[in-house]
Amino acid sequence: KKQSSMSIITQGDEFRYPDRNIKVIDPRFNELLQFNASVECLDHSTRWSEGPVWFGDQRALLWSDIPNNRLLRWDEETGNVSIFRKPSNNSNGNTRDRQGRLVTCEHLTRRVTRTEYDGSITVLADSFEGKPLNSPNDVVVKSDDSIWFTDPTFGIGGYYEGEKATSQVKPAVYRVDGKTREIIKIVDELNGPNGLAFSPDESILYVVESIEPRRIYAFDVGIGGLSVSNKRILIEAGNGHPDGFRVDIEGNLWCGWGQGNSSDDGVRVFTPKGEVLGHISLPERCANVCFGG
Repeated sequence: KKQSSMSIITQGDEFRYPDRNIKVIDPRFNELLQFNASVECLDHSTRWSEGPVWFGDQRALLWSDIPNNRLLRWDEETGNVSIFRKPSNNSNGNTRDRQGRLVTCEHLTRRVTRTEYDGSITVLADSFEGKPLNSPNDVVVKSDDSIWFTDPTFGIGGYYEGEKATSQVKPAVYRVDGKTREIIKIVDELNGPNGLAFSPDESILYVVESIEPRRIYAFDVGIGGLSVSNKRILIEAGNGHPDGFRVDIEGNLWCGWGQGNSSDDGVRVFTPKGEVLGHISLPERCANVCFGG
């Protein structure tokens, strides 16, 4: 007699809802969550991932694998990961401008570039007052088409993320005019400026200071968007080691977090007042964040 068989399908802990990796610290965090959202690993072939940027029109995610000198592309429809650009000049931060073009910080060439629709590269900034930049790190484009980026020395400190070189300018935050490409210095008083973002109405600029004491600062953006003032501490990170981050439409900060303690690894979420809302735990430090899907 032929024995009948039965198939059993189990869900597994990694797909149990709500995802246990999403930790609510303040009840207000629940308002930002979708019940069946879960943490998924899209790729694990990189050495140091940075600069994620979402291309909704292509249903694709681009990001930098800095030490491996390449930009990668994940396709949402197929789940495939492919090389978008290699060599990438040890690219770090990426974003899109208001015309949908890719804007990239490059360590090796010490510049900020824009990829045009035809694939050609336009250099937006590579020097200040006649001296080469350090190693542009993260970048954001404002609604007036100006490009704002941080320029610490991390990419010229050795050969892991670029090439060792001597710094000729003070680490700073810069603004590039989107039309004339005139570059002006905005802030040069932070110890290792890293991630940066604007509040939804662009009245506040947030910048990470990633070397001790490790803080996230807030600045008021001046009329005309050519300066900032009223520097203040928004978040004391302690051992959290913030890096890149993004601001949602409600003004909350979703911050790459970790390194100090494994329990801190992941994404830490704060209100516009710097209050902790929640944490998304990951098995390793999170360097940067973007919204997409």
